[in-house]
Amino acid sequence: MIPADVFSYSWQSLKGYRARTLLMLLAMCISVASVLLLTALGEGARRYVNNEFASLGTNLVIVIPGRSETAGVGLNTMMGVTPRDLTLDDARALRRHHAVTRIAPLNIGAVEASWQNRKREVTVMGSTHELLDLRHWKLAAGQFLPQADWDRSSPVCVIGKKIRDELFGAQAALGQWLRLGENRYRVIGIMASEGRSIGVDVQEIVIIPVSSAQSLLNTPSLFRILIETKSRESMQKVIDFALDTIKQRHYGEEDVTVITQDAVLQTFDNILAALTYGVGGIAAISLAVAGILIMNVMLVAVSQRTTEIGLLKALGASRRKILLLILSEALLLSLLGAMLGFILGLAGSWGIRLALPELEAYPPLWAMLASLLVAIMTGLLFSLMPAARAAKLDAVSALQGGH
Repeated sequence: MIPADVFSYSWQSLKGYRARTLLMLLAMCISVASVLLLTALGEGARRYVNNEFASLGTNLVIVIPGRSETAGVGLNTMMGVTPRDLTLDDARALRRHHAVTRIAPLNIGAVEASWQNRKREVTVMGSTHELLDLRHWKLAAGQFLPQADWDRSSPVCVIGKKIRDELFGAQAALGQWLRLGENRYRVIGIMASEGRSIGVDVQEIVIIPVSSAQSLLNTPSLFRILIETKSRESMQKVIDFALDTIKQRHYGEEDVTVITQDAVLQTFDNILAALTYGVGGIAAISLAVAGILIMNVMLVAVSQRTTEIGLLKALGASRRKILLLILSEALLLSLLGAMLGFILGLAGSWGIRLALPELEAYPPLWAMLASLLVAIMTGLLFSLMPAARAAKLDAVSALQGGH
């Protein structure tokens, strides 16, 4: 038999038992599609995190209160308790390094914001004029915090778009006085940027001068110090300088943690990559389930087609030919199911991207190749038993309907 005959025979066999064929196609299709969809979600989450960290800046060094030991994050770090506060004077001292281009001290807290009879809880971020360029944010209207001495409190604020919409509605927000806690601040700018920054939504924050934030939140300690360096090559020098400087200022106590965007990003990237492999592996289990279904259905098919197999053997078909015919049928079935699964998986990924534009849910190449290979191997391996059983049938007994 030539390959065209084998393909024609397999195709006619599948068409002859449509309900059985559709059942096996559905099982294989769902299995392949689930692998593609789950790995696309994992890959999309990884890309989303990468993009979010990229928005922090390319050469960012972050100084965090509390010492993170090699064994993990200590209780003091988690609770924000340090031997000494991280202060504005500490931030000023870090500006002295020649490789530092921008530096932005941060304070963060939650207060009640109100305008006329409208109120809501908001996240207040205290910082300086350099924060806008350091974080690569954009303004929709107005101006950002003015350049001024860090110790100077100024009753001005920049608000996110959601704050503007919820508190001011159709009214013009610029120039209005917004009450934060017991103090009033004039709105001088409205943020255009979106997304999350340091765990808060940029559209839902109110930014005020850092000295004003310390007074409003009643804390002398900074939440973070963000430092932008001239180049990636100079980041390690700035890290060493920051650790040495803070240690000298804190009487020999190395009570801060200095990290880089790359270090944090690499950690998240490793976690999400492992998660993607994990969910891909879990989804691949369904391929084994589909293989078991193929084996069981093929065993039943062999039992139903004993007369047909007996006739083939009576006409001179060898065991090898019978084995080839059954395996070819399983291979064709696996390929058709895998291709349908590809179409369904890619369509589902497209639907996810349509519903969540910020999530670049594209199935990785390795998942596409692996799902196709596993689908084919599963179909073949689980068809070996039915194929071997068919090949061993005796021609005379098979024609009589026996086993």
